Amino acid sequence: MQNRTLVTAIGRTPYTEALFTGALASPWLTLDLQPFKTINRAFAPMVREAAFDASELAIATFLQAREAGKPVVLLPIVLAARFQETALLCLKSSPIQGPGDLAGKRIGVRAYSQTTGMWLRGVLEDAFGIAPRAMRWLTFEGAHVVECADPPWAERAAAGQDMMALLRAGELDAVIVGNVVPEDDDLRQVFPDAAAAGQSFLARHGFVPVNHLLTLRRDIAAGQPEVAGELLRLFGELSAAQSRAGRPARPVGRGAIDPAIAVAMRYCVSQGLLSRPLSLDEVWAV
Repeated sequence: MQNRTLVTAIGRTPYTEALFTGALASPWLTLDLQPFKTINRAFAPMVREAAFDASELAIATFLQAREAGKPVVLLPIVLAARFQETALLCLKSSPIQGPGDLAGKRIGVRAYSQTTGMWLRGVLEDAFGIAPRAMRWLTFEGAHVVECADPPWAERAAAGQDMMALLRAGELDAVIVGNVVPEDDDLRQVFPDAAAAGQSFLARHGFVPVNHLLTLRRDIAAGQPEVAGELLRLFGELSAAQSRAGRPARPVGRGAIDPAIAVAMRYCVSQGLLSRPLSLDEVWAV
């Protein structure tokens, strides 16, 4: 096999560390791993400019990119998955007693299309009957896919406004953060038992919510299918090594990921992130 270098943007996490150190490598496919302190900063360049050969992408970003016709192909490789409930916060002094109290409330989120927000809005609608439009959403940036506009029930904060400052000032009732949850004595989780809520989601749907997957430029996926095959092999080995070490493995393969894709699409349509549900064939098409 001819040697090939793939300009790649993925987060450096305990899960992917073996790829960064070279402990796991391909005999012919070199991953030129780009430095990103926060991997979500790679998402816009990938969907707007095809800036990388392969890139980690949020599931909501990919679905919006696919509907918009961006030349990005999904690979059945999960890079990040987690329960989301710990990311929904309010002030300790808030009268909010639980997620059922959020109807009519003002909620801040970095971007309306943020994947953690997408999953949490889905939980609020499915488990508590609160539709996305029944809350007021304040956002601080737009979608990675520039063609995608926020729905009418989301508004943009003024330039320079800070989400946590607005929460502390009482101008927001709750906020959705990302993977890093601030440790602050003034804050508490809206879900009184976030772990139990996560297990409830797992019992209802049969999977842990998927945040990020791996994508490939369409021209490479179509013209060099062996590249996609080698990535699947590499990440399959990575997942197997995690399992052997007793750590949570990430799903690899369509069968394990299709249920999450289907629920995410339903949520995205309900929330105004997609104009229509895509078929699974559309999602996976090269």
